[in-house]
Formats: sequence, structure tokens, C-alpha cells
Amino acid sequence: MRRTALWVSGAASLIVVAVALVSGHGDPVDALALVAFWALAWSRRYPRATWLFATAVTLVSAAHGSFVGGDETIAYMLLPAHAFFSGRWDPHWRGLGGPVALAIAGEIGAAVGQSSRGFFVFVVLAAWFGGRAVRGREELAAQLAERNRELDEEQEAYARLSVRYERARIAAELHDIVAHAISVMVIQAGAGQRLAANNPQLTREAFAAIAGAAREAEGDLERLVSLLGDRDATASAPALALVEELVARAASSGLDVRLRLEGDTESLPTPILALAHRVVQEGVTNALRYGSGATVHVLVRGDQDAMVVEVANGPAKGDGGLAGAGTGNGLRGLRERAASIGGTVHAGLAPDGGWRLTARLPRGA
Repeated sequence: MRRTALWVSGAASLIVVAVALVSGHGDPVDALALVAFWALAWSRRYPRATWLFATAVTLVSAAHGSFVGGDETIAYMLLPAHAFFSGRWDPHWRGLGGPVALAIAGEIGAAVGQSSRGFFVFVVLAAWFGGRAVRGREELAAQLAERNRELDEEQEAYARLSVRYERARIAAELHDIVAHAISVMVIQAGAGQRLAANNPQLTREAFAAIAGAAREAEGDLERLVSLLGDRDATASAPALALVEELVARAASSGLDVRLRLEGDTESLPTPILALAHRVVQEGVTNALRYGSGATVHVLVRGDQDAMVVEVANGPAKGDGGLAGAGTGNGLRGLRERAASIGGTVHAGLAPDGGWRLTARLPRGA
């Protein structure tokens, strides 16, 4: 816009010089119009000073008995141009004094120069409002550009957060699948090694348990792959049946585990049942790791407003071959997933010295 003001002031100044040459005017007072046109170049930095100067030049010319610049054509260009740039660069509405002063000075000059009156009142005010309109449009464009930049940043932040959430969700699912299967396979493999020479039948059972755990992990991984492709892919999975199958496999692997179902467990949402399965899986896995030889009690109870899942085991009676192998990610992941649906997960020592994992999952999740 500064370049535009320079072009306007330069072109108008050439017109002033041309008019002065043609009309033969050489009055020094009229030459002030040339300076007033060049002042437009500084209207952005000093908007009030420039229109005050243009007003003063017009009044000085009128005091000497002539129109500003010695010709009405010059006044028709000078005063509206100053009014436009005053509205364009002065952000305050009190800047309306600029076009008012310019219009009054123009009318005084018209009266002295015996030119048409009333012209400057309308044209100068219209030029000032035109400058205000240009300013408003540019401010709106700047605000929209800033808002667009903020939306782009928010979208990028949301995308990063979504990726982080999905990675955490996948990591939790993989932990639930792999940790349980590996725990079963490691324990059974160790038992198979000890029994290989003395009891072939128990050895075969141990390796059958390893194969069963591997197949279970394979099935879970397939469901996870389906989940990654479609969030509703596991919606039809019979979660309570999976809990019963999980307990049965753990029992077949030599763990003394007992399942008890109570209350209404049929009308629960699938996400709640799926999370209950993960709680049981985590509890059984921890019992395999830390409660070797202890009895494990699994309770799944459907209350009126929530589903309660509890896995409790007594103190270890044998060698905890996997003690210390955990990372804590399983419990942390369960707490996060339960909290996301308004539920709670608690884990800690039981009064008998064993371990208890309890989850409360609201029905309305």
C-alpha cells in the first residue's frame, strides 16, 4: 500500500505541474499542492499529520484568494485522496475529523474560487468510507488467515495425538496377547524339560499346552489385525466364552484356576466384555509369573450398574520362574482403558499374602 501511495502522489504531482504549466500559474502558494500530494506517501505512518497538512494547504490557498493548486481539478484529486488514505490508515473512528476538515476546507476553497459547492461534502466523505472499507476487508482477511493457521496447528496436533493413542492401544493389545501366551509357553517348556526323561505322558501334555497357547495367541493376533482394519471387527466376539476358554487353557496347563460367574452377564456391551476378558488374562498371566502353585480364583459378576471382574491368587508355593519378568505395562494399560469408559482397576496384595486384581466397569460405557 505504501507503493500505491507513492504512485498516486507521483501521478497527481505530475498533473499539478502540467496544470500549472498550461494555466500559467506560478504562485508559490499554489506550489504547496505539489507538496501536499507528495505527503500521501507518508500517510500510512502519519495519517493525521498528512490530512492536517492538506487541510492547511487548502485554507492557505483560500486565504490568498485561490483554489488549492490554482485549479479545481487539482482540488478534486487532492482532497478525496487524502480522505481515502486517512480512512485506510487511521484505525480510530475519531479519524472521521479528517474528512470533515477536508470537506470544510474544500467548500471554503470552492466559495473563494467560485466553483461548484457541495461537491467535497459527498466525495470526501465517500472516499473516507471507502478507505475504511478497504481497511476492514484487510483486517478480516488477516483474522481469517490467522484462524486458518491455528486450525492447521490444531489439526496437526490432533493427528499426532491420534497416532500416539493408536500406538498405545496397539501396544496394549500386543502386550495382552503376547505376554500371556509367552508366560504359558515358558512355564510349560520348563516343565517339559524336567519331565522329558521320566514322564513322557506329562511331557506330551506340556507341549500340547504350549501348542494351545500358541494357537490362542495366533487367534488373538488375527483379531488384532482385524481390529486395526476395522474398529468393529471384534464386536461379534463372544467375550465371556473367551474368558471360559482362557480359564480352561490355564487349568489345562497345570494352574489351579477356578471361574465363578454371578449376576447378569448376558446384557453387557461388547466393549465391556472384551475389557473383562483382558482383565482376566492379565490376572492369570500375573498368577503364572508370580504365584506358582497357588490357587487362582476368577470372579465375573454382573451388578445392576457395573460389571465386576476379580482375579485373586494366594502366595506362591513353587519356584516363580518368571518373577520380575513383567514391565508393568499390562496393569497401566488396563487402568487407562478402564478410565476411558469411566471404570476403575485396582491391583495389590491380598490379606493372605497373595495378589488381587479387581476391575469395575460401568454398564453405561
